[in-house]
Amino acid sequence: MGQKGEEQDMQALLQVLLSETAPTGHLSSKMNPTVGIAVILTVLQAAHCQMIKDLSACLLGQNLRVDCRYENKTDNPLTYEFSITKDNRKHVIHSTISVSENIYRSRANVTMHKNLVCLYLQSFTTSDEGIYMCELKATNDYTGNQIKNITVIKDKLEKCAGFSLLIQNTSWLLLLLLSLPLLQAVDFVSL
Repeated sequence: MGQKGEEQDMQALLQVLLSETAPTGHLSSKMNPTVGIAVILTVLQAAHCQMIKDLSACLLGQNLRVDCRYENKTDNPLTYEFSITKDNRKHVIHSTISVSENIYRSRANVTMHKNLVCLYLQSFTTSDEGIYMCELKATNDYTGNQIKNITVIKDKLEKCAGFSLLIQNTSWLLLLLLSLPLLQAVDFVSL
């Protein structure tokens, strides 16, 4: 759905809310105040469901990895689309929003972790260079899709860090640091 359709949905929702209010702007007797508050909270929650914080790319062996980090403030399902623009034409690589192109289907894979969507493109070559785009949308998010671009050139890509996904979930690192004095006390680790 495009931005115009989302605006129409928001206008329809506001029309319903306005039809349920008295001329003074207060809720009329037709609408239960609890329901009115729940509707308003739902609209406010949906106003900013997710935001792309960072888009990065690196080489993992001969494969390209594109990391799309986001902040999600809702439990609503997330849809995504990874695409590339080459020769002024958009090519969908992997998507839950639209149909992926045949040339990428067998080479592309996406994994989702907490606040991270990763695209893996196998056998990355110079013909795969271009402007990569990550597009995210949370269900019932009326603010539109979040989009971020990155230019990917094979010779300028860095190698992926081997533990970058583990850093995303730092609880294991915190646990290790907190248990370090205990491990030292039993002579398990000497520093």
